[in-house]
Amino acid sequence: MKLFITGGAGFIGSNYVRWALSNTADEVTVYDALTYAGNLASLRDVEERFGSRYRFVHADICDLPALEEAMTGHDAVVHFAAESHVDRSIAGPEAFALTNCVGTNLVMHAAKRAGLERVLHISTDEVYGSVEQGASGESDRLVPRSPYSASKAGSDLIALSYHTTYGLPVMVTRASNNFGPWQYPEKVIPLFLTNLLDGKNVPLYGDGLNEREWLFVEDHCAAVDMVLRSGKEGEIYNIGAGNGLSNRELTDKLLALAAAGPERVDYVTDRLGHDRRYCIDSSKVRALGWAPEHDFDEALSRTFGWYRDNRWWWEPLR
Repeated sequence: MKLFITGGAGFIGSNYVRWALSNTADEVTVYDALTYAGNLASLRDVEERFGSRYRFVHADICDLPALEEAMTGHDAVVHFAAESHVDRSIAGPEAFALTNCVGTNLVMHAAKRAGLERVLHISTDEVYGSVEQGASGESDRLVPRSPYSASKAGSDLIALSYHTTYGLPVMVTRASNNFGPWQYPEKVIPLFLTNLLDGKNVPLYGDGLNEREWLFVEDHCAAVDMVLRSGKEGEIYNIGAGNGLSNRELTDKLLALAAAGPERVDYVTDRLGHDRRYCIDSSKVRALGWAPEHDFDEALSRTFGWYRDNRWWWEPLR
């Protein structure tokens, strides 16, 4: 297939580009506006390793003429491009509504015009809101509680509407929190690791008991590819590894990797509207044949090693 990947210079997108080129015979076009979290350095090895199977287009998903021109001739689109940081959405929600909602509408419109065979929209478990007990299923009500998660919920509904209205072969995935190499150091794991590597303290929100489910990015990439090729049109697939941890438990693991003590933790004022707990039921994607391959602690240690050994990538971003 010829894959068109929006946001392919971001964290999950660049990992998926690398995964797809390494595990399939596909050709890949990355389409990215290179905003602050999009980084061509994240794809430097891809260009060197895969040559003519990889192409990069520097443009915005909100630029419809450029989008349509670049998408023509492809078989499938994997739509990663999004504003994704909750704290940034609280400080400036306008960009989130524009990129995540308007941008997704334009991606779907262009895919319809181009007659693509498969369209995969990448979303998040945060659209379900805070889940006090149990696990969220794909048919559960959406209760987003931040401008970020609300804009992603809106983008999901926009994407799925193109399937209902126009028959566009759309699928949606909703993944839990990702971690791994190439993640912009504003998110909690790379922020804490790079702080610890620089001898700084780590800022822990509130009482540290907010709980998240963690997914190693390479496992996420494998799940995305499976849904792209084997998922049913018009369906939603949750993707999670079942690794539920409080932020305090996660912090303790990161401190241990850096051989640091609890005195390196600064408790800071909690985030506005901070969701207490996320947990998703991933049985539907597992029924396709996917299962996470990486042990959480081993993947976390590998991630620590990557940030330790690749200061050239993250130091300029700090």
